[in-house]
Amino acid sequence: MIKKKILILGSEGQIGAALQQYFLNKYTVLNFDIANSPSEDLRIKNKKIDKMIKDSSIVFFLAFDVGGSRYLIKNQNKFKFIENNILIMLNVFNLLKKYNKKFIFASSTMSNMINSNYGLLKKIGERYSKSLGGIIVKFWNVYGIEKDMTKSHVITDFILNAKKSKKIEMLTNGNEKRDFLYSKDCCRGLELIMNNYSIFKKEKEIHLTTTKFTSIIKIANIIKKEFAKRGKNIKIIKSKNKDTLQFNKQNIANKFLLKYWKVKYSLKEGISEVIDFYLNKK
Repeated sequence: MIKKKILILGSEGQIGAALQQYFLNKYTVLNFDIANSPSEDLRIKNKKIDKMIKDSSIVFFLAFDVGGSRYLIKNQNKFKFIENNILIMLNVFNLLKKYNKKFIFASSTMSNMINSNYGLLKKIGERYSKSLGGIIVKFWNVYGIEKDMTKSHVITDFILNAKKSKKIEMLTNGNEKRDFLYSKDCCRGLELIMNNYSIFKKEKEIHLTTTKFTSIIKIANIIKKEFAKRGKNIKIIKSKNKDTLQFNKQNIANKFLLKYWKVKYSLKEGISEVIDFYLNKK
């Protein structure tokens, strides 16, 4: 039996790398990421990406210039950040249109926040996706193993700080709440969507969400307790600042996917696995 040929754009990012591992030995996986080589820069038109999209059965469009809160606060209002993502979308969507490919576009719950350039750019990506008949998947704070520490998200950021300096320095007071999804559960959800493309295509957008909100300070305390179990004492240093990135906005999820998929990992289980990975990493 011929294996489905899957192209992952942004294959070295948090979700892309997890998806690579999850799909191993199940499908033929094509990887594409600028972290692999300058020749895999989606901002530039080239024959390599043209051929890979042409040869693929389905494309996971995960590539984007993005990172956690620290990265977005620093970069999302810069010209280069906007230009990077516009060029990526122009090149990729043109090729998806050229070859009439099935694709899944990775969006964000921030796409309805017009105060955020990142959110606005994701909204543009959603409009492109709708015009081409692709599937839009909105992610809700996926966490797991990350390779690029300059773009790490909150849970990874806290864990790495705890490991390095025995303290967690928070950007805010931690009262804002988020819906956190472990990358392994995320991969299971994406596989289900891919293998039932025609069913999920009927929905305007699919939300990969647990529907459970947890405060950032609680996340910090979970990490502190998990480190304590491993004989390491961690100090939490709260800021007096409030969330100025998402303004603690809690969006309402489309629960369509939950009819077919449920998370396997609790927040503590997922965080524990990520901590073990980084503590064992030299």
